[in-house]
Amino acid sequence: MQIRDLPYTDPGEPDVRSGPRFLLWLGLGQLGGQLRSMAWGLLHQCGIAGLPLGVGIAVQAVIDRSGTRLALAGGLIALMGAAIAVGDTMLHRTAVTNWITAAARVQQLLARKTAELGSVLTRRVAAGEVVAVSTGDVEKIGWFVEALSRFAAAATALVIICVGLVLYQPALGVVVAAGVPVMALAVLPLLPPATRRADTQREKAGRATELASDTVAGLRVLRGIGGEELFLGRYREASQEVRRAAVRSARMWSLISAVQVLLPGVLLITVVWYGAALARDGRIQVGELVTVYSAVTLMLFPLRHFEEIAMAYSFSRPSAKRAARVLALRRVTDPSGTDTGVPSRTAAARAGSSRPAAEGLSGDLYDPATGLLAPEGRFTAVVCGDPDAAGRLAEHLGGHATEADAMASALLGGVALDGLPLAAARAAVLVQDKDPVLLSGTLHELLDVPSSGKVAADEALAAAQCGDVLDALAQASVDTDGDPMRTRITERGRSLSGGQRQRLALARSLVTDPEVLVLDEPTSAVDSHTESRVAGGIKRLRAGRTTVVFSSSPLLLDLADRVVLVHDGEVASVGVHRDLMRTDHHYRAVVTRETDESARTEETQSLEKWEETA
Repeated sequence: MQIRDLPYTDPGEPDVRSGPRFLLWLGLGQLGGQLRSMAWGLLHQCGIAGLPLGVGIAVQAVIDRSGTRLALAGGLIALMGAAIAVGDTMLHRTAVTNWITAAARVQQLLARKTAELGSVLTRRVAAGEVVAVSTGDVEKIGWFVEALSRFAAAATALVIICVGLVLYQPALGVVVAAGVPVMALAVLPLLPPATRRADTQREKAGRATELASDTVAGLRVLRGIGGEELFLGRYREASQEVRRAAVRSARMWSLISAVQVLLPGVLLITVVWYGAALARDGRIQVGELVTVYSAVTLMLFPLRHFEEIAMAYSFSRPSAKRAARVLALRRVTDPSGTDTGVPSRTAAARAGSSRPAAEGLSGDLYDPATGLLAPEGRFTAVVCGDPDAAGRLAEHLGGHATEADAMASALLGGVALDGLPLAAARAAVLVQDKDPVLLSGTLHELLDVPSSGKVAADEALAAAQCGDVLDALAQASVDTDGDPMRTRITERGRSLSGGQRQRLALARSLVTDPEVLVLDEPTSAVDSHTESRVAGGIKRLRAGRTTVVFSSSPLLLDLADRVVLVHDGEVASVGVHRDLMRTDHHYRAVVTRETDESARTEETQSLEKWEETA
């Protein structure tokens, strides 16, 4: 196990039944590294434990005026010093490797889960919790995995020291052997309250992180409505709660540290008092007393690892629990027993299992839950009065389960998308949600995505009406000779307006050129003139390809080959925009933002006027 081997080709399938089980899975996954770290740690601890023996022999050699034994003591001390140097160096190297490896493995698992769930992740888990898991929690988990081997080495060294002292000087060794377990286990009653306080601190810190994340994400809106001070006050209050919880947690850990100092001090005083009495009676030599005294003094070093492992576990357990909760999320849900007249997700997956999953997948896109049908090669517009329902339906059409309600899977050419491998489903159906994310990097990197190769970047940019965006990027360019494709875009495209970000995201989706493209409100942030040109560009560039657009914009709806109205979770009307405006009051109410009753009244008046004319 070397750091250069990271990232792993496959980080493995974690045990996410609980936080402790996840930590155990991580530790066992690095068993070789743990054993190496323990071996080097044991060499380091034994080197420290051997110093008192050398010092005691040296003191006794001076008292007895023995040059041979003094030289022997010097050689022993030099040998122990070399063991300490080598052991400490290699222990640090292997321990840090364990830490980084565990953290990297967790980050790989989180990245894989994020790629698997996509935008559904933040619908099931708060964004602040995802940030906390991928940053601070990963570090704490790595800390526990790294500390585990050092603790094992320290515990083994203490056993060796106690046995050695009993054999070396039974009278004092028995006292030390009896006192060490008391020192090691005395803090156990204090650990549960310390753990609870640490959990409370982590919970409050997670809420504060979530509040900060949400505030930053909506800062522009907050400034527009004058709500900065309100949310700043809430964050101050949350920060103070975190501070108070951290102080309460620190007090408990300070008490544990005090106990870890007090008890060894008591043991040391006992050994000195009893050892001095034995030396005065001539039952032990001075050198033996110095050896035992020095050994007890140096025991403080391995005993600190007991406190550290307790802290590491109490801090990492809630972190591992949060990580396990995120990693336990699944894309595929259990099939429902809906009687829709079409195969369920599992049955459809079995029926289509013989055909290639990643190639040749085409046909009509059909959603059994709502009855929505998007014919192959046609431009279909979907009107839905509830924006949230529209977003969930868009994700469902892409084969991404958005709820735990086990809806029947969307079908592409009769094949259940939820039953396909994730890569195959996303290669066939691409879903662009209403708030797409732009990663930092150059415009060329933004558009360098897996694609069919049939749509060039300049064609996609032109169809998405990104001319003004290119001009703005060219002007912002300092060291790229005015080339907008080499101009860097900041994280999430914060340097661009909402409309510019939306059009660049649309261009990225058009470059991909999937078999089916699902767009959720792709023109909600642009003006009507630009919207009209974007609608024409989408229809022109996607000619002969299946395109589904969720929108209530008349400019988009008028260009669609087929318009579907989804009302109360099922298809209510199908037709073309102009006909539906005249004949369906529900449709007209959504498109024109009228009330349902006024739309119905207008429809009645139009029909009466048409009948009179006829």
